[in-house]
Amino acid sequence: MTYKVRFVNPGRLYKLLKDELDQAYFEVMTRGDFIDREQLRSFEENLARFVGTRYAVGLNSGYDALHLSLRAVGIGSGDEVIVPAHTFLATVSAVANVGATPVLVDVGKDFNIDVDRIEEAITDRTRGIIPVHLNGYMADMIRITELAKRYRLIIVEDACQSLGASQNGRRAGSWGLTGCWSFYPFKILGGYGDGGAITTDDSSVALFARRMRYNGEDRETGDYHGHGFTCLLDNLQAAFLDVKLRYLPAWILKRRQIAERYRYAFQNIKDLQLPHYDSADRDHVYQNYVVRAKDGDAFSDHLKRNGIEVLVQWRKPYYRHKALGLFDHGFPETEAISREVCSLPMNVELDDEEIVQVIKVVRSYYLS
Repeated sequence: MTYKVRFVNPGRLYKLLKDELDQAYFEVMTRGDFIDREQLRSFEENLARFVGTRYAVGLNSGYDALHLSLRAVGIGSGDEVIVPAHTFLATVSAVANVGATPVLVDVGKDFNIDVDRIEEAITDRTRGIIPVHLNGYMADMIRITELAKRYRLIIVEDACQSLGASQNGRRAGSWGLTGCWSFYPFKILGGYGDGGAITTDDSSVALFARRMRYNGEDRETGDYHGHGFTCLLDNLQAAFLDVKLRYLPAWILKRRQIAERYRYAFQNIKDLQLPHYDSADRDHVYQNYVVRAKDGDAFSDHLKRNGIEVLVQWRKPYYRHKALGLFDHGFPETEAISREVCSLPMNVELDDEEIVQVIKVVRSYYLS
């Protein structure tokens, strides 16, 4: 169907940045700068500076960032890695695909891993933990870091949805051994194709990722350092992302302004839980504005029937897919979220009329 309000509108955003994006495109094309050139290095430097780390390594996807992070520290067969029960499957697949065992932990009201449940999941085989900063809001990295130090666990941050979020002024992706990023087109910093990156302060991890992203080859010496992969961030995508990164602080501000309008409009609807949390030390960048509706499917269907494009992640928890071979130990908060979750349009392309329309349709479901 044709929606009156799109969940995201990449074409409209392109028009806003057309001159700069076109300039980046023609620069790459006329120079023939297609693979591992100046544009990639520039974006990596600027991304590392934004996140607050020494290094950034551009990769093909957020999954590749997770995968190479685990391989960089030798996590594999016989090891266990703690992951949230509510996340995108790539988080868990990265663990499984290095031969390790994902150990699932339920999440809290903020959609992030329930820190109170982590310790009971730790065994003598636990080597790492992947906190996922979901929807633009960080997991409690202060407490997670304390647990990781106590049990000597490696932290790999899945920060794919939370670029720019912070806790106590320290940004997501700078707390763990690595921060892992996705530049899928619908992300807060999205490319025009897939893309990803690792951020880290560890020079050996950065070097490993740079070699393994290019079939294990050291591009300066020509020596091979292992059987690697083909997962380099495309130079053209890096050029586009470098343009967009300059606008990210202003875009985050606009997302927060839209979120405040939603909060004001919906605050008195008792059957609709809003993503505003009482944590003075953490901020929200609203990659997604995710509400919890008591009647999740009926609510989502009402919005779609009335021209509002929404996103539902995920009605069926990933551990319920039999082909994945995962264990369902009972995750009540994840189960409740899966029944209730619905993401409203949240993007910098939204105009005032569209925001008003979203508010009108949401309120009509409850107040008609």
